Amino acid sequence: MARHGGGRGWYGKLVGAALGVTVLAVGASVWTAQADVVGDPSPKATAPATPGGAAEPVDKSIVHASDQGARGVNITIDDGPDPAWTPQVLDLLEEYGVKATFCVTGIQAQAHPGLVKEIVAAGHRLCNHTVSHDVTMDKKPEAYQKKEILDAERMIIEASGGVRSMYYRAPGGAFTPYSRELAASRGMRPLGWNVDTKDFEQPGADAIVATVQREISGGPTVLFHDAGGDRAQTVEALGRVLPWLKEQGYSFGFPVR
Repeated sequence: MARHGGGRGWYGKLVGAALGVTVLAVGASVWTAQADVVGDPSPKATAPATPGGAAEPVDKSIVHASDQGARGVNITIDDGPDPAWTPQVLDLLEEYGVKATFCVTGIQAQAHPGLVKEIVAAGHRLCNHTVSHDVTMDKKPEAYQKKEILDAERMIIEASGGVRSMYYRAPGGAFTPYSRELAASRGMRPLGWNVDTKDFEQPGADAIVATVQREISGGPTVLFHDAGGDRAQTVEALGRVLPWLKEQGYSFGFPVR
């Protein structure tokens, strides 16, 4: 798997500016679901939102396959949610009747809980993408990996109104046996990808589309991003890729669990 290091300085700046606030907020939170608040219109919890809440363990191997079979495609969207780009991505997915998997970071989820709830309400699935998107996680101690994964789990549950992430995607593919085991024990299937559009490098919408068209026959899980910079090319490319995939006879699904 490609390790996405280029163009990611924004996370360092964001973490440096916001992590202090995040840590305080995390420490102060009781991590309870928002779904039981009277008059709260957010999606209802599908699982307990407490850190020790029950979650059925899943397979710890990295999944790529689609639940739609050989002609299935899994659209995955990483690094958000972002108030500028996530709503545009959601609009496109709705226009073409596509459900996607959103790999959200703890910091972004905490900053934009309304968008996390919109993702869930639209029928998409959540994926834990760690707190701070550290692409060197596989070089860090297990205690650090645990904190990044479990803190993000709590932050996403709180932001979503009690909905759990169904997958775990290591930033830049920096999985370890420990992180996969931990995520799987919490009900989050480790999630890989087959088609790396490299949209985070802003190669142009034509290049993003061409990558999908060239590589989709090699596997169903396609990687896009809705945060981390100007994602206008991603939005344009999605608007072209989704109908093209349908024309080619593909159906859209979720990664198997």
